[in-house]
Amino acid sequence: MTKLIVLLFGILCTIHVSSAQSGTGFGLKGGLNYSSNGSYESLGKYIEHPDHNAGFHLGVFGKFGSLIYLKTEVIYTQTSSTYDQDTFSVKKVDTPALIGIQIIGPFSIFAGPTLQYIIDTKLDNISAEDRSEDITTGLNFGIAFNFSRIGIDLRYERGLEDYELLYLTNSGLDVVTINSRPEQLILSVSLKL
Repeated sequence: MTKLIVLLFGILCTIHVSSAQSGTGFGLKGGLNYSSNGSYESLGKYIEHPDHNAGFHLGVFGKFGSLIYLKTEVIYTQTSSTYDQDTFSVKKVDTPALIGIQIIGPFSIFAGPTLQYIIDTKLDNISAEDRSEDITTGLNFGIAFNFSRIGIDLRYERGLEDYELLYLTNSGLDVVTINSRPEQLILSVSLKL
């Protein structure tokens, strides 16, 4: 029994020492996004659940602290959603500022606000005639697993305000409005340099 306790203690100490991309550092990250880019309205037609909501992201991060930490990121994100035959794509830069707490071994939880700068939006290669704002705010929260220099995190991101886009299609006869308050599940892999 004593050997078992010593072995478990040794394993926990090893996990604790080698975990959490410990301490201050900088690195690269990337991964996949599953997004809901928003609801679509056109001449009384309303579609709530688009198909093919895939996307990706690439960026850099800075982490400051260990057990309680601040993690800032600058992430380029590209997503697309298909509504019937129309594809709506978004290119943006996200800048989250996250507060995290290491809860046990290599696992931590985090949350924080994000600013989103919308670079471009397209509905089947038609640029928006009008959009409400280029900068919006959002909220991220999630869990992370960090081991040595490698990290994996899964987070939920929610826009905090409406982001409306107005498109004119069919030679200006159709007005299409997309209310694009993004909701995303984001899976990332990071490497501390």
